[in-house]
Amino acid sequence: MSVLKKKFFALTTVALMSSSFVTQTVHACSRTTFIGADQVVITARSLDWAEDSSPDLWLLPRGMQREGASGPSSAKWTSKYGSVMTSFYNVASIDGMNEKGLVANTLYLAETDYGKSEGKPLISISLWGQYALDNFATVAEAVQALRQEPFRITTRKLPNGEAASGHLALSDPSGDSAILEYIDGKLRIHHGKKFTVMTNSPVYDQQLALNDYWKTVGGLEFLPGTNRASDRFVRASFLLASLPTKIDPNIITAVPSKSFENQALASMTSLIRGVSVPLGISVPNQPNIASTFWRSVANQKSLTYTFDSATSPNVFWVDLKKVDFANDKQPSKLAVAGGMIYSGEVSAQFKPEKLFNWLQGDPVN
Repeated sequence: MSVLKKKFFALTTVALMSSSFVTQTVHACSRTTFIGADQVVITARSLDWAEDSSPDLWLLPRGMQREGASGPSSAKWTSKYGSVMTSFYNVASIDGMNEKGLVANTLYLAETDYGKSEGKPLISISLWGQYALDNFATVAEAVQALRQEPFRITTRKLPNGEAASGHLALSDPSGDSAILEYIDGKLRIHHGKKFTVMTNSPVYDQQLALNDYWKTVGGLEFLPGTNRASDRFVRASFLLASLPTKIDPNIITAVPSKSFENQALASMTSLIRGVSVPLGISVPNQPNIASTFWRSVANQKSLTYTFDSATSPNVFWVDLKKVDFANDKQPSKLAVAGGMIYSGEVSAQFKPEKLFNWLQGDPVN
């Protein structure tokens, strides 16, 4: 067998292995965290789903009382930090950044098993990411607290009838990062600056192993090109490692302001679009393939949260430094669902509104 044929055979085998690890579902997302010069840290994610989940943006002040689930077993807490978050069907917090620059991204993971409650207080999956935004300023602080498993997560059915199931990525302005997932009823945490990419299936240990193989192949030689989660993980990892970490004169002329921060923001927006699935592509019988409906890009140095909808001609952003998160403030909403179009900085366009009811009901597990 020729060297070329051997190489092609090896690549084909790994591609098939990647597919076999992935469970049959059509809900997918990608998340990446960039660390560059001048203390620039940017986290971007995409939301891939089989249908429009009617996202809206919310500003949540400090001092809000939360109940993690219905009934006497519910965990209870008061938010220490204000945050901007993107809602999911207006029953869950799926993405956001708090006033300290901590970012929480919840992504779908079919292998999730949250286990039994074992008498612990309960939190619905709809609030898992929000719990982190409410309570922690850094990833290290969050990991230290969550490693103790002070609560048990309950899985709830979404408005489309499917059970919510996911893993959580956290990052902060230092570039620290953590991936949290429940497998076989046990919490697994990957903590450190090297954990910059997360997609969906397979479980994170297997994603890392697959990505290690593709590093030996070399991204300039061959990259897996499907929309499957394992392939997106490999491509996002390669592209992220390829981004310039200081000012590049070939790029800076193309961005509005000649600063590395704006260059990095443009690069990360480009990257997350590059691993997105074109609107209209959704394959029911293929694993983790669904259209990208929106993307968020959080600049954790400047505390700006950018929203990029696949159905809008413009991107827009929220400057958290312009938001008053005082305890006496009310939640406010920027309506995005229904084709609303915005551009530029939009913090002044949020309107006070009663917060939605978090997804509760009878636990699935």
